Amino acid sequence: MKLLMSVALTGALMMPLAGTATAQAAAYPVKSSQLTANSLYAAGALPTSTCTEESLKPNNLKQARDYLDAVVACLETTWQQHLTNAGLTYRPVKVRHMNRIPKKYCGFEVGKENSQAWYCESTETLVFQLGEDWLDEPDDLWLFDTAASMYGYHVQKLAGITKAYDKLSYGKKAEMYEQDRRASLQTECFGAAFIKSVWPLEGRNLSDWNALVQLLQGDDPDAFRDYGKPASVRYWLKRGFTTGDPGSCNTWAAPSSKVA
Repeated sequence: MKLLMSVALTGALMMPLAGTATAQAAAYPVKSSQLTANSLYAAGALPTSTCTEESLKPNNLKQARDYLDAVVACLETTWQQHLTNAGLTYRPVKVRHMNRIPKKYCGFEVGKENSQAWYCESTETLVFQLGEDWLDEPDDLWLFDTAASMYGYHVQKLAGITKAYDKLSYGKKAEMYEQDRRASLQTECFGAAFIKSVWPLEGRNLSDWNALVQLLQGDDPDAFRDYGKPASVRYWLKRGFTTGDPGSCNTWAAPSSKVA
């Protein structure tokens, strides 16, 4: 869906292009220890806790904003403990809700989709624009997962992953796109690990999770180049949800076939 945007992996998660091309390419395997051996991975599974979903009726903008704020509050509690246990600095994310995100917000080319979510690295801010395509039928886990996966970009920033990713060089554009996919798929896995840490949510069962996995397959072949094919998205979602452990989300050490 990123520095960072989510339009709908029934649209797709958007993110910035990686690094600047240099004469020496950083071909697979990725050799940055900040990416492949980050201390975040060694802190174990996320602490389990309870997160209550707020009431959410169709096309109720205020309720939806309150719902997202509540999910972010749960995310903060969980990730603060995990990052601290990993010896990393924690800072709370900022959250903004906008009726329309400016076209050049945070230096991005913001599209015209009526529902979007972005993470701005420079201000450490999550920005949500909620429209009818996310609010017409809000009874699934879409908004919950959107907040969880977008928060994954904040985790990457705090863990130094974003900085190391931005420094990666690449040769051909195919290598650049693979780096983009590694970053995006990692946030999907982080989001799924968080969902497992608060699972089961009251009133939810595995059919809700399975429905979400199907939604997050994506349906735009043009987006697969940047964010991963459906099989790759499903693979990392399932890893995160099965283990509840960010250590299982090390997309940077995975073979290219797992981030296709």
